[in-house]
Amino acid sequence: MDNIANFLFETGMLNKTPRSGYQFLGSGKESVSEHILRTVFVGYALCKTDASLNELRVLKMCVFHDLPEARTGDMNYVNKKYVDVDEDKAVRELTEDLPFGGDIKSSIDEFNRQETREALIARDADQIALILQLKECGDLGNKYADEWISVAMQRLDTEAGKKMAQKIIKTDSSNWWFKDKSDWWVNGKIK
Repeated sequence: MDNIANFLFETGMLNKTPRSGYQFLGSGKESVSEHILRTVFVGYALCKTDASLNELRVLKMCVFHDLPEARTGDMNYVNKKYVDVDEDKAVRELTEDLPFGGDIKSSIDEFNRQETREALIARDADQIALILQLKECGDLGNKYADEWISVAMQRLDTEAGKKMAQKIIKTDSSNWWFKDKSDWWVNGKIK
């Protein structure tokens, strides 16, 4: 149980680890945990578009894909030009003393290899989570968000992911909130 307790404290570091690319975008901010949570929701939604996918494997990859960042930090594309991160070592040391470490390691390995349909869906979920955040920044006036979205769109592999992303970029990010333009907005009461 000691190793499990340590693991659970380590996952808490993801709450404190910022996604570092937003410093270059100039707006938006998100922790690695926030990104993972949205990735899980996107992965779940993508699985619901194709019943032949192994939903549990997709969701595990979505949950674990950035877990090594508790040790390595989030390296954006500029950082990666200058810093070599040993993710394999981080994954190995993170999982080696856990009774379920092999399960976590195999999920991260499958995600990184990108050889299965489930891994491709999980990677698309990862990119769509970014696209959602960028769309929100763009809707609030960040003029660079569209260029970043364009790059993220090019990383999508699956038709389901591309279709979902196309819908996202055509939807106002506040539509879910403002779609009911009834008397509620004036009086705060539902009739």
